[in-house]
Amino acid sequence: MRRALTRIAHEILERNGGASDLVLVGGRTRGLPIAKRIADLIEKFEGTPVPVYELDATDYRDDRPKTRSAGDAPSGRGPLQVEGRRIVLVDDVFYTGRTVRAAVDALIDMGRPSIIQLAVLIDRGHRELPIRADYVGKNVPTSRAERVQVRLEEIDGVDEVVLVRTG
Repeated sequence: MRRALTRIAHEILERNGGASDLVLVGGRTRGLPIAKRIADLIEKFEGTPVPVYELDATDYRDDRPKTRSAGDAPSGRGPLQVEGRRIVLVDDVFYTGRTVRAAVDALIDMGRPSIIQLAVLIDRGHRELPIRADYVGKNVPTSRAERVQVRLEEIDGVDEVVLVRTG
């Protein structure tokens, strides 16, 4: 996991020409600690701190009941200013693409970033939407009868990725 995140941090810096105007946005729940780890690595390499925010895009999912009404602020709006910024959306597992689409919709509701990129620790395939990750820690081919569980020290007390058969 450490090597994958180090590689992602280097790739983000290379593609963006450094850390200027860069913001990392971690998806709830495990995207945030992963984004913080990447930000720490970027600061170590560049000497420039990168802001990290959490985004809960649940209300933007197209496969869940709507809990917000028109005009409500997106979850996670807080102090995040996206206008003209280079946003790297960070998540643990990339699967169908629906969570990423919801997160992009939430970010666009907050303003117009100059670019939105996607960094994921694990890409397990099975996309339902035409979305791809810009930065991938590890591709893990799975069947739909399997789940990928990312466990992080900050939440679960251990760093590991586990493939679980369901059904």
